[in-house]
Amino acid sequence: MIRVVVVDDEALVRSGFQMILNASDGIEVVATAEGAQAVDVIRRELPDVVLLDIRMPDVDGLTVLRQIQELPEPPHVAMLTTFDTDEYILTALRSGASGFLLKDTEPEQLAQLVRTLAAGGVVMSPKASRALLRSHPGAGAHQDADAARVGLLSDRERDVLVLIADGLSNADIGTRIHLSQGTVKDHVSSILTKLRVTSRVQAALLAERAGLLTHNDDDTTRGDGR
Repeated sequence: MIRVVVVDDEALVRSGFQMILNASDGIEVVATAEGAQAVDVIRRELPDVVLLDIRMPDVDGLTVLRQIQELPEPPHVAMLTTFDTDEYILTALRSGASGFLLKDTEPEQLAQLVRTLAAGGVVMSPKASRALLRSHPGAGAHQDADAARVGLLSDRERDVLVLIADGLSNADIGTRIHLSQGTVKDHVSSILTKLRVTSRVQAALLAERAGLLTHNDDDTTRGDGR
């Protein structure tokens, strides 16, 4: 059972996410909280996944995220936003978030995204990630340098990087390209070293900036295990 905590200042959002996820097999929302209560609730409930509003009036999501990351075994966190150009998203990803979702994510996608998070995958809305790159010129200003770093990867490592960006866990990557989980782990470690990044999310963003990834024109959320 995947244990989830939903943190949002709006009761309607909390109850809506709770209803959708509790109706899904293998997922239980063990608690919901507003920002000021979030860290105490997470410390008490020890969830696998936290869905965390990035903008709250009493305490902002970035502060909560940093406090969560200081826990002995922090859960996987996806930031929630209503804005597809939220200026805080890049900071959240650099601070340890495992991705970001728009609050209007389709209900049928939500459970799969939570499963992806629990497995250590990356979840990002393609529409939001494209908007993020457009709205942060510095994020795309070094595309040639990013492409050069990607060029250091072997063909197999590039395959693994694309699947990382698709939100797959090491086990799922291994199944997809017929490698042992240990071999995939070694590839992931090598990728992070060669790209000079410290997380799978940062690797995924760099791959996007380098033009390695392609997206459909619709707004299917990355991380669906496709």
